[in-house]
Formats: sequence, structure tokens, C-alpha cells
Amino acid sequence: MLDLHFVRENIERVRAALEARGFPTEALDRFAELDAERRHVIAESDRLNAARNAASREIGALIKAGRRDEAEARRAAVAQLKERLAELEKARDEAEARMQELLATLPNIPHSSVPFGLDASANVEVRRWGTPRTFDFEPRDHVELGTRLGILDLERAAKIAGARFAILNGAGARLERALINFMLDLHTREHGYTETLPPFIVNAQALFGTGQLPKFEADLFKLTDERNLYLVPTAEVPVTNYYREEILAADELPQKFVAYTPCFRSEAGSYGRDVRGLIRQHQFEKVELVKLTLPETSYDELESLTRDAERVLQLLGLPYRVVTLSTGDMGFSAAKTYDIEVWLPSQNAYREISSCSNCEAFQARRAQIRFRRAPSAKPEFVHTLNGSGLAVGRTWIAILENYQQQDGSVVIPEALRPYMDGMERIALPE
Repeated sequence: MLDLHFVRENIERVRAALEARGFPTEALDRFAELDAERRHVIAESDRLNAARNAASREIGALIKAGRRDEAEARRAAVAQLKERLAELEKARDEAEARMQELLATLPNIPHSSVPFGLDASANVEVRRWGTPRTFDFEPRDHVELGTRLGILDLERAAKIAGARFAILNGAGARLERALINFMLDLHTREHGYTETLPPFIVNAQALFGTGQLPKFEADLFKLTDERNLYLVPTAEVPVTNYYREEILAADELPQKFVAYTPCFRSEAGSYGRDVRGLIRQHQFEKVELVKLTLPETSYDELESLTRDAERVLQLLGLPYRVVTLSTGDMGFSAAKTYDIEVWLPSQNAYREISSCSNCEAFQARRAQIRFRRAPSAKPEFVHTLNGSGLAVGRTWIAILENYQQQDGSVVIPEALRPYMDGMERIALPE
């Protein structure tokens, strides 16, 4: 969430940032109206307080002079002032509460290095790694490959749960598990993250902290009982909220976590997009990287977090590129985002497999995650970062498509073979 005082003092800068993101400014206009009302109420309160103080001094003088009848009349007038001041205080509190509610609907302000643009066409490519493979046959997509190999069953998943669910069988399920363990081992052993296994169900306060609520409730799966709980859309939610409403010491930062969770998303409004296969599912698995950092180091930490996610693809030998998202293509809470896009032969295109974002103090302010530079220092908000390290299902897809053979089998990348009991290839069933 944006800082109320910052928005009040920099409203035109915030307006320009919203316009750069293609975000409506009506909430900001209402914020300005409420702020004007609040300022008017405060000015009237100050005037009435001054009048009450003057009247109190006058009452004291009248009593001292023995003019008690006049003093009592003045007391009645002061009592009316007190009632009016209480009304004004209530009006001020209501205006401030409404201003905070409006702030909760506004996205983060893009960092100055983010390219301007209203959609993905303005994204800027930063680098590429690897060379897409040239096939001497027509490559199949992951659905055809997985179905022929007997490791992917979409029809029975639809029978059990509906559209946008999948069942992985045999070597397909083992490959998914191998990827999860491989990613967790890499990030803990080589990149210094602490593994954590958080709840897969969270409360509304946690989702507010990371920015999914109140604006994006339609994208979530909500439990129907009275506890107001939700299935996690990403491990970012429980892991970022780990220190919610706490104050850390500066020397405890950065905090670096890696977590595996299933993720659940309703994909509201996305029907008609990526309907084939595993690209866009209601349930998928992800290994997530989360950092809590000092403000002055957060952009260096964003670069290292992105490199950590890239390392997974490098070790798996999967070609990819990194792009900086434009102002209009970033997520709600992000100040800057790098997307890592893996090459998918069947689409002859790079597709997103990880988004690595610096949210600066936006989430920390919502979740009240702070730190002190010294025991007596004023608390400051940490900066929060997150990124997929990686989306497991899309990595599964990329392996099938990039490592497919003409006979329909799939070679296992060398880095994964120790996690697959030495298996070198997923072959067609006999």
C-alpha cells in the first residue's frame, strides 16, 4: 500500500504513475476530495479549539470577578463547542479511514527504470540464454507427448474435478517430484535460502498484506465456511506474511526463503486463453523465492533473485530470455518485475515461467513488517521481493517439448537424473 502522507503530498506524481500503468484514477480523485474535506474539518477543529481555550480563560476571569451567572452562561456555550468538536473528530476519522480504504485499491508506483507502456508490447528484453533447438521433425506439444507417453491424463482429471485440472502418472508424476526436489536443493544448498513449508490455506489478512485482497478476490478460491479462509494462490502469500506485524533488527536482514506449495487460482476472466494443456491451470505447483531486505539493497537483491531463478533453467539446459515488464504489464504490488520466459518449441515462442519482483515497501506497509537500524531507532518498512524459482508445471512442459525425440520419447536432463533414480528417458509404453 502507498503511504498516505506521500500520496497526499505527491498526488500528481501518483496520478501520473497510475496513468502509466493504465490504471483508473477515480479512486485517487475521491482520495483528493476526502483529503480536502479532512483538511477543512481539521481547520474548523483548530478554530473551535482556539475559541474553547479563549472561552475557558474568560470563564476563569468571570469567576474571579464574582460574575458567576455570566460564567455559567459561557460554560453552556463551551459545552456546545465540545459537542461540535466531537462531531468534527468523528468526521476526520471517517475521512481518514475512507482514504486508507481507497489507498488499498491503488497499485504500487513503478520504479524509474521500468519501461513506459500500457501492455506487454512495451516490455524490454534484457538478455537471452541458450539456443532454441532445431528439430528435423515436426515437434509435438506437451499434451500430445504426455498423452502418448501415458504420463498425462486430462480427460480423467476433467471427470474428477472439471476443466483446467490434470493428472500426472508414472514417470510424469516422478518428473514433477524430481523438479520440486531439484529446485529446493539448488536454492538451499547453492543460493542460501532457508526452506520453509507454509500452510496452503491463509486468512484474509495475509492476502491483504501481499495485495490480492481486496481487489482480486475473484481470482481466489475461498472456503465456504465462516472462517473466511482461502487456498493459497502462491507461496508468496504465507511466506511474505511470516513476519507480519513484527519488527526485525537490521542485522537480521536479508531474510531469504524458498517454499514449495501447490497454488490455486480461479483464473477469473482468463477463459479462452491457454486452454490446451498445463499452461493455465486451476491447480499447479511452484517453488517460490521470497526475500525481506533493507530498502537500500533491494534492487541488488532483485538482480540476484532473478539470477537464482535463471540458474534452474541453465542447469536443465532450457533456453530462455529475461524481459523487464512495462508499467502497464506489471502486477499490482510490484515496483519492478523481470519475467523469465522459457522457449516452447510447439508455440515457437518464449513463455513466462517466472516473475521476479521488487515490491519495495508496498506489501510491508500493508502487512506492517518493519525493522530497526538500532534498538532506539524509529521502525522502518522492509522491502519485500518474490519470484518463482520456478513454476514446476511449466518447467515440466518445457522439458517434454525441448527434450522430445522423433520416436515420441523424452530424454531426461542430466541434472534431474539423480532425482529420477538414474532414468535417462521416458519411453513410449510397449
